[in-house]
Amino acid sequence: MPPLPRRLGRGTSMPSIKSDIEIARAATKKPIVEIGAKLGIPAEQLAPYGHDKAKISAEFIAAQTGKKDGKLILVTAINPTPAGEGKTTTTVGLGDGLNRIGKKAIVCIREASLGPCFGIKGGAAGGGYAQVVPMEDINLHFTGDFHAITSAHNLLAAMVDNHIYWGNEENIDIRRITWRRVMDMNDRALRSMVSSLGGIANGFPRQGGFDITVASEVMAILCLATDLKDLERRLGDIIIGYRFDRTPVHARDLKADGAMAVLLKDAMQPNLVQTLENNPAFVHGGPFANIAHGCNSVTATKTALKLGDYVVTEAGFGADLGAEKFFNIKCRKAGLKPDAAVIVATVRALKMNGGVKKEDLGAENVGALKKGCANLGRHVANVRRFGVPVVVAINHFVSDTDAEIAAVKEFVSRLGAEAILCQHWAKGSAGIEELAHKVVELAESGQAKFQPLYGDDISLFEKIEIVASKIYHAGEVTADKAVRDQLQTWEEQGYGRLPVCMAKTQYSFSTDPNLRGAPEGHIVSVREVRLSAGAGFVVAITGEIMTMPGLPKSPSAERIFLNDQGYIEGLF
Repeated sequence: MPPLPRRLGRGTSMPSIKSDIEIARAATKKPIVEIGAKLGIPAEQLAPYGHDKAKISAEFIAAQTGKKDGKLILVTAINPTPAGEGKTTTTVGLGDGLNRIGKKAIVCIREASLGPCFGIKGGAAGGGYAQVVPMEDINLHFTGDFHAITSAHNLLAAMVDNHIYWGNEENIDIRRITWRRVMDMNDRALRSMVSSLGGIANGFPRQGGFDITVASEVMAILCLATDLKDLERRLGDIIIGYRFDRTPVHARDLKADGAMAVLLKDAMQPNLVQTLENNPAFVHGGPFANIAHGCNSVTATKTALKLGDYVVTEAGFGADLGAEKFFNIKCRKAGLKPDAAVIVATVRALKMNGGVKKEDLGAENVGALKKGCANLGRHVANVRRFGVPVVVAINHFVSDTDAEIAAVKEFVSRLGAEAILCQHWAKGSAGIEELAHKVVELAESGQAKFQPLYGDDISLFEKIEIVASKIYHAGEVTADKAVRDQLQTWEEQGYGRLPVCMAKTQYSFSTDPNLRGAPEGHIVSVREVRLSAGAGFVVAITGEIMTMPGLPKSPSAERIFLNDQGYIEGLF
């Protein structure tokens, strides 16, 4: 029997409840060429993958240069909890809501990784009546982008070992190879391993390991590159390790950049799909925000801005991760200037931040809710630090009481902002009209005065300290001498102007995933730093965060199956 949906809309009776996948399967989809026509994309400029999804040609994208940009809206959230927040659902719902009130709006979100789909988090297509479709395709193999990224990444890894096997002309120090392998699945057994065992014919044994594909620098490069030429240049800039004289070895030194670009040629083009209400959505790229920069591709976002009045995009996890990286990395690199931000919160998640256990979330608890609102308040303040006006979306659950909703609205009002109840999960665009009107009001008010949190010229460690102190409210950042020395070496090599990409647990402002709410004065420990020279940022790995997740005790994969009719069940 398929699982019950995670949430019920207010006033919905049990017999009529449908799961996300059932709602998506029953959708009346239009041919993808009709969706493209809404945006002025000729059929010949689309490369269809079936009847309901397509890639947009590089030729068409290049022809949009010089057109006026629409308004850019970021959807972010409070720190995620097992209670659920619904950021992607709200992103899709808001896109539909804006179209409902007469705005030409486009949704721009990320593609789903197979790791979370078969792990615990689920897919990335939204939920209820605020979804992008075809849901099954988007959450599984889609148009093959992730497979192309995995292949390009591992081609470079194979060429590194092959170069060493055939004489090591570049004098690569195998003790200092930094390029790992990737796969798009959670598998803790691959985090650390020894390769090339089995004798001389198999090469030189060395310790390495796997990351998940979404943590690959190739993923980040694809999401930050502006065109194929820029893609190949960035791929060539990848540092795979160091020579015996400590000088860096780049992918272009191994002549790998051209072949990698060939594998990524089609993956570089944004994917066009539709919402349940037949509005256009770009789904492209998929870096995680806890271990990468957490935003959809620059190409998709900038193309959408040329084609729509409003572009609604999201950044992964809470605003301390996704929004911070959206502002400090993506907007900085791409020259984007967001016009407004929506912070998604749920009554359930706020109560959990206030100390309520998951099994007790159904009972009214205004006291715990008010305590948990400190987490929301911190995110509101953080987004405002970037000069972007904010509105809060209360993503409605059936268990929410009037007193709890009123408490959230009152708290946000004291911050000088507005919280709006949204029922898009149950009602689609009709349930989010009020938020759509408020977003338009903010975006057209001219309030936005966007600027990144820090400049390019300060040291890499100072950038880490600024994010930790200003966004996380940490009291101190610690790092071993080896980490500090490595940062200084990169500065001496000309990488000091790069932004930093913090790898941190998504569940807390601190590096302790169990520390909810809005902690102050905690210590952020940086245990490792990685240079992503092609992507153009330095990754600081903090706490116990892993770049290859593991599966939970009871993974979602145990509940995903084909039913007697051959339909997929269990995806969400």
